[in-house]
Amino acid sequence: MQYNWNWQIFWQPAPDGSGAYFGWLVWGLGWTVATALSAWIIALAVGAVVGTLRTTPLNWMVRLGNTYVEFFRNIPLLVQMFLWYFVLPELVPKALGDAMKQMPPPWGSFVPAVLCLGFYTSARIAEQVRAGIQSLPRGQRMAGTALGLTLPQTYRHVLLPMAFRIVLPPLTSEFMNIIKNSAVALTIGLMELTARARSMQEFSFQVFEAFTAATVIYILVNIVVVLAMRVLERRVQVPGFIGTGPAAPQAGH
Repeated sequence: MQYNWNWQIFWQPAPDGSGAYFGWLVWGLGWTVATALSAWIIALAVGAVVGTLRTTPLNWMVRLGNTYVEFFRNIPLLVQMFLWYFVLPELVPKALGDAMKQMPPPWGSFVPAVLCLGFYTSARIAEQVRAGIQSLPRGQRMAGTALGLTLPQTYRHVLLPMAFRIVLPPLTSEFMNIIKNSAVALTIGLMELTARARSMQEFSFQVFEAFTAATVIYILVNIVVVLAMRVLERRVQVPGFIGTGPAAPQAGH
């Protein structure tokens, strides 16, 4: 059976009367970006804290951070999404659980999706922050101590600023991953970009057009992220310590 291509489908009215199918994709993109950005804030904040704890001289903090990373990193994202959506409301106090269950759409799906993506990605960022701190010359920590800085001050003013510069490239990849991983939220009812494309193909039967559009949109969004992060890398690089080109200088001591 021959497939009937119809690229005009994007401008045809959607069955819910909200406008054209293209509007569905735009709304889906909006929820994808909102979910990814909200989850990224959680992931970056929690990941930075956990990654830092794993490099401190306090063994109990290191063990706590390692346990956190192994827990969130070794459970599949889809399983975690279901746990946040279906299981968490049953574990928290009844009043809070009932409030979570009664949140109106799309917030009832948006909040668990953000929490799931945020904590899942934070474990990966924690590993990168730990690696970035441990890649710094030992003399930097010792210099902070020699200046009379406390351990938190040494991390705040000496180690973390340099570590984040080093791990900007992998952080870019994680930002792109969190945008793509947001598609998993369709399994709990969040109408993000992939869910909108799926609904479009179910109503119009134009499966190739719907998912081609979604693919192009994901590519364009991630290209914007890559370009923005490259600009950020150039702005925050420290001359003589870390470079962005093939002839980048060696790390200084």
